[in-house]
Amino acid sequence: MKIDKIIATFFLFSLIVAMSLPVQATAEVESFDVEAASRNAVTRSDHEVVAGYYDNAAVETQAKAQEQEHLLEQYEDKSYLYGREAQDMLAHTYALARKYEKETQANTREAALHRQMASQLEENDPTSLTPSGSLQKLSTIFDLH
Repeated sequence: MKIDKIIATFFLFSLIVAMSLPVQATAEVESFDVEAASRNAVTRSDHEVVAGYYDNAAVETQAKAQEQEHLLEQYEDKSYLYGREAQDMLAHTYALARKYEKETQANTREAALHRQMASQLEENDPTSLTPSGSLQKLSTIFDLH
């Protein structure tokens, strides 16, 4: 009996620790200030880091869009299971899927923009970026909101 309690306590402690790890990793990713990094990017590697951030964001939003599309298929195929709420769930899920698709496209465009800027820069010469290319609007992401 005492061993069972020790094992159960150890298991619960392990579960709590395991659940807290992704939250910490997510908090670290969310602490990255992409707006400041975009404004302050002057070297090729700076732009590569920002482009990588937007690539990761695009992958995440694409996964969310696919999840919503899977739910949409389920709601369409088995709408009889959801009663009166089926139409509301369909509309809401469809809207979320489109929102995530737009965010994915915007993140992809933003990553491409920063990769283009990075390709125009020499690692040790931040002045090599042409003014006409650098003065374009840096972010398309914030136009969505």
